Amino acid sequence: MPNIKPVSDLRNYTEVLKEVAVNNPVYLTKNGRGEFAIVKLEEYDKLRAAVRLMSKLEEGENSARDKGWISSNEVESILGV
Repeated sequence: MPNIKPVSDLRNYTEVLKEVAVNNPVYLTKNGRGEFAIVKLEEYDKLRAAVRLMSKLEEGENSARDKGWISSNEVESILGV
């Protein structure tokens, strides 16, 4: 179950931060609407890495569509395998 708190709870931020864990962010609301999420730095870094990976995969797929795919034999030849 998501941990949702009003942003005003940050007045006692140490208590809010104690509730943050990997795979357990604290969501903060402002005027009753979701506004912020507090996540552990480790989890934030993983999310950023995943976004970068997805971006590179999309870039590669677009390149393959534009320039054509290569066979597994060609890949092995390029890699010297």
